[in-house]
Amino acid sequence: MEEKLPYAFYISDQELVVQLGTYLQKNKVSVEKALPIVYQPQAVFRILPINRCSSTIAEQKSGHTEAVLSVAFSPDGQQLASGSGNTTVRLWDLNTQTPMCILVQRGTRNGLLEYLGNQSTSELHVVVTCVKWGGDGVIYTGSQDCTIKVCETSQGKLIRELKGHGHWVNSLALSTEYVLRTGAFDHTGKQFTSPEEMKEVALERYNKMKGNAPKRLVPGSDDFTMFLWEPAVSKHPKTRMTGHQQLVNHVYFSPDGQWVARASFDKSVKLWNGTTGKFVSAF
Repeated sequence: MEEKLPYAFYISDQELVVQLGTYLQKNKVSVEKALPIVYQPQAVFRILPINRCSSTIAEQKSGHTEAVLSVAFSPDGQQLASGSGNTTVRLWDLNTQTPMCILVQRGTRNGLLEYLGNQSTSELHVVVTCVKWGGDGVIYTGSQDCTIKVCETSQGKLIRELKGHGHWVNSLALSTEYVLRTGAFDHTGKQFTSPEEMKEVALERYNKMKGNAPKRLVPGSDDFTMFLWEPAVSKHPKTRMTGHQQLVNHVYFSPDGQWVARASFDKSVKLWNGTTGKFVSAF
């Protein structure tokens, strides 16, 4: 049976939330006066509310001991990375809902791994503020120690540390982020017959997006600036992007990776070339 379309009613741009007779009496409106009433159709929600949690991924011995500040799913949806105020990034297996490995700030020798049972530990941050999962088995993390660390995901090994910011790193943007998030799905609405076909198409889209050029990474920081990095090529930034007068609170690449948008507390949005890092426009 088709649901009835709900309506909302307005008098003088104010929504009518009581009976019309009650409104007339309360506002002392004459019954002989013509009263314009505007009606607007409302959306019909057919989505069931989420009212039960399937699981809580936090064991007493292996969970975070401070506030969790950031989470990120792996591109295949099988793992979850969580960053916390207790200096750690934890990788979780979503099928078993158990921890895989822990990346933590501690006295490791030359950044080498220390194995703790089936968990591994490598040098990381003070307070982890953002986590971004790449497409080649790496995780990018930003923190309040002003650095970005690049770690591989199988054992948590630290690959590269990116330095340059003078204050906290609050957000991270990857040039391949859009295609990693959408996987095999695009604007065409193509239907797939098997998970294998979806994986094949997703990998094809990722490789096409990446091309022969290295992936680019842009963080946003409280020092009002951004850096354009190519982490697979060098630990040194390709260029420094300045212009905002207050904290940068969000950075994002366009779906094709050609543009970078940056939002700031100075009430502006600035647009940059995502390949060269040159300033384009301000909004």
